[in-house]
Amino acid sequence: MSLSTTLSVPLAPPAAHPTLQRRVFEILDGAVSDSASKTCEVFLAVMVVANVLSIILESEPALHLAYGVYFYWFDVASVAVFTVEYVLRAWSYGAKYPCDDGGAWRGRKEYLLGTNGAIDFVSTAPFFLQLLLPGVDMRALRLCRLLRIFKLTRYNSALNDMVEAIKEERDSFVSAMFLLVISCLLFSSLIYILEGHAQPDIFPSIPAAMHWFILTIISGWGNVDPVTYLGTALVIFTQVLAIALAAVLTGVVSQSYTAQVLRREAMYEREIRDVLADGVVTAEERIRLKHMQTQFGMSDDQVAAIAAGIENSALLNIRPPA
Repeated sequence: MSLSTTLSVPLAPPAAHPTLQRRVFEILDGAVSDSASKTCEVFLAVMVVANVLSIILESEPALHLAYGVYFYWFDVASVAVFTVEYVLRAWSYGAKYPCDDGGAWRGRKEYLLGTNGAIDFVSTAPFFLQLLLPGVDMRALRLCRLLRIFKLTRYNSALNDMVEAIKEERDSFVSAMFLLVISCLLFSSLIYILEGHAQPDIFPSIPAAMHWFILTIISGWGNVDPVTYLGTALVIFTQVLAIALAAVLTGVVSQSYTAQVLRREAMYEREIRDVLADGVVTAEERIRLKHMQTQFGMSDDQVAAIAAGIENSALLNIRPPA
């Protein structure tokens, strides 16, 4: 049996039954790939998408007037589900690490103080805040409720990969922002000098010219038509600068994102080689590999390609010389 076939064989139930806390952690965190974990993942993802659609539709005055009661009770049911999820995650994360590796406190601290814990908290907090403070602006609460969409990042590593890519290239971003600040000061002063007398109501000061520069960099047009030739040339140059800056930052992020994906594949390959070091793949090791695959967002085809590469390299190592 090949390595790729061995890794793809469905896992048999473990010999020892896990504790309830451990089992809840496995289901909620996707630590094992079984029907219960998949069902829980799909249910929570559908609830998040339905909540976001509900919040968007509720903002329509006619729909809110006609179906406001239904929107409210759906939000109550959603908050109940997300609150139970939050409590269960905080409790079950105590089983993530053994006693000699930090124990329950390490697991719960990792969740409650981590990004996922903060997202789960914010997804329910607005509802209880509205109960405690009835006069709170509903639009602000609706904005907080929309943050529930970030709960989906738990099931897709793309956003996490993007954040990690930006962290890896933070020096490049700092350099780009420094150049942007210098360009803002320079171009705002120039446009104020060139267009200030011709359009005093639009460019009455350098801060007003900075507002024009920021709009031009972000949208490509600062909502201003220059009236002087030099002002026109400066606007065109500013638009070209905006395109160049966007292209540079996009290239930096895409390169770092690709390096992040390759780094994770290398980590997974190294883990497989460690598992095969003793020539036996146990059920616990296969569970760890499957959890690592889910955490890295790797497809079965990627895993099969890595396994095939390891098999080919092993064959080349044992093949006798010609």
